[in-house]
Amino acid sequence: MTSNRPLNGEIAVDSEAVHRKGRIATLFGELMAQPMSGPLLALIVITLIFSLTTSTFFTVGNLSLLFQQSVVVGTLALGQTLIVLVAGIDLACGAILVLGTVMIGSFASHGDMPAMLLGFIVCLVAASINGVVITRFRLPPFIVTLGTLAVLAAFARLYTKSQSYPISSDFLTILGTGPTSGLVTFTYGSMLWIALTLFLSYLLTQTPWGVRVYAIGNSPSAARLNGIHVGRVTFSVYALAGLFYFLAAWQALGRTPIADPSGYQTANLDTITAVVIGGTSLFGGRGGVAGTFVGALIVTVLKNGLTQVGIDSLYQQIATGILVVVAVGADQYFSRRKQS
Repeated sequence: MTSNRPLNGEIAVDSEAVHRKGRIATLFGELMAQPMSGPLLALIVITLIFSLTTSTFFTVGNLSLLFQQSVVVGTLALGQTLIVLVAGIDLACGAILVLGTVMIGSFASHGDMPAMLLGFIVCLVAASINGVVITRFRLPPFIVTLGTLAVLAAFARLYTKSQSYPISSDFLTILGTGPTSGLVTFTYGSMLWIALTLFLSYLLTQTPWGVRVYAIGNSPSAARLNGIHVGRVTFSVYALAGLFYFLAAWQALGRTPIADPSGYQTANLDTITAVVIGGTSLFGGRGGVAGTFVGALIVTVLKNGLTQVGIDSLYQQIATGILVVVAVGADQYFSRRKQS
């Protein structure tokens, strides 16, 4: 009579297999719990989709172009990340960039350095005014920066009479150039973007100032009770964002050597998308610039891929808007789950 009972060896093998699967599942869960995992996975997925649907996407030349196209939005998004970390938002970042470019372009005939200095001052002052109004008068960042967006966009058109300024200076366009190897060009603007990301990551994670930024984003009242000067730190965030906006303006002149008052109209939406997709919470206090770096690449890959597939630019804006809503919805969902 034969027995249906499993042998001890079979039990041991089955137990070991179950244990191995359990360890793999645990490791996968820990990996996906990392803030960078979601954005990286999304970047890989959309890259695979466009690589399979078009023969021109996954080429050395196009991948090099993708990185170059990400530079301006990526640098703008670094400033946006700082502001979102303190539970704010900047709808005027693109308008500040454009105003910086037209100021540089209009004064380029007076010399490179005076033009650059003027562009720097304009970007810094515009961003700092937002910081002063928000911290001094306790007004919502959304309303303040929305008003700044309207004012600066109109002022740029009035100042230039809706005309653009061609840029011929090698220095003003230098960030669009760089070492070339075959079809790959690694521009100085790309190097600057990487360096700024590393620098800001250090500031946020390794300095007392960074600790204060996260504390204010988590709870301004608690931060104030712990001796943090909330208004002063918040103002410094907006002022530092102005520096990033100026550098993005310089990069923009390298990408397209024309100072156009009607350029970068979707920059504010693109930066918010990059920040939120990168894992920074719109409610403040959580996230970082590493995720924003990947988020900016996602925004660019999406636009580049949709263009190569033959999708109209208006539909690309629709796709970007939907992406923002989905990302914010996911952020709110996971925030509620953590609180419950």
